[in-house]
Amino acid sequence: MDPNRLKGKNILITGGAQGMGATNAEHFAEQGANVCIGDLDLELGKALADKINAAGNGRAIAVKMDVTSRDDNEAAVAATVEAFGMINVGLFNAGVNKPKFFMDIDEDNWDFIMNVNTKGMWLGMQTVARQMIKQGKQEHVYKLINVGSVASRKPLYDVTVYCTSKYGCLALTHCGAVTLAEHNITVNGYAPGVVKTPLWAQLDKDLVEMGFKQKEGQAFEDLAENALALKKVSYPDDVKGTAAFLASHDSDYMTGQMIHIDGGWVIQ
Repeated sequence: MDPNRLKGKNILITGGAQGMGATNAEHFAEQGANVCIGDLDLELGKALADKINAAGNGRAIAVKMDVTSRDDNEAAVAATVEAFGMINVGLFNAGVNKPKFFMDIDEDNWDFIMNVNTKGMWLGMQTVARQMIKQGKQEHVYKLINVGSVASRKPLYDVTVYCTSKYGCLALTHCGAVTLAEHNITVNGYAPGVVKTPLWAQLDKDLVEMGFKQKEGQAFEDLAENALALKKVSYPDDVKGTAAFLASHDSDYMTGQMIHIDGGWVIQ
C-alpha cells in the first residue's frame, strides 16, 4: 500500500462513524488523506476522529450530520473547508434500510428510506460539487463517490424500497457524471453485496421479526450459500480498497461507473 496515495486529499464521508464509512475513513487517513466524518452519532464520530488523529497520518474531524438536511450538508462542507482548506472528494455512504413485503409498504417506510438513501445522496453531491466548482479546476480531478448496492441490479421482494433507492443512486451517478464533467469532477460509485455492518445486522433481525427467517444469522448464511458465487459474505475491509482507488488519482479517467463488490451475486 502506498502510504501517500491519498496525501493532500480532503474527503467528506457521510455516515462515516461506523461500518463501511468508518473503515474507509481510517483507510483514507492511513494513506495521507484528511477526513471529515459526517454522522448523526457525533460522539461515535468524535471517537473515530480521535483514533485517526492519534495514529498520526491524515487528520480527522467529526460533524453531526443529517444527510436529509440541506443545512447540515452545507455545514459539513463548510467544516471540511475550514479545517483543511478545500474539499477534493465526497464519499456519500450514509444509508438505511427497513424491510417490508411489497404489499405492506406504507408512506412512512417509503419516505424514510428514500429520503436518506436517495435525497441525502443528491443533496450531498450537489453541495460538495458547488464547493468544488467554487474552488476552480485543479491539477487533478475532483471526485464524487456514491455507495450503491447490488440491490440496484437484483430485485428483492422484501426490500423493495431499498432496491428503488439504490436504483436512484445509480441514476445520480450517471446523471452527475455527464453534468459535472465540464467542471473537472468525476462521479463514480461502488455497489456492495452482503457486508457485515450494523445496517446488515439490523436487517437480519428485522427479517426474523417478519417471519421471513427463523433465526438471526440465517439471512447471511442463506445468501452466501445460494446467491454468492464466492459462497461467503464480505466485511468492510473488502470494500475499502475500491473506495481508495476511486478517491485516488488512479481513477482520474473514470466517470459514470458503478463497480460491483458483491462476491459474484450480480452474475448468478
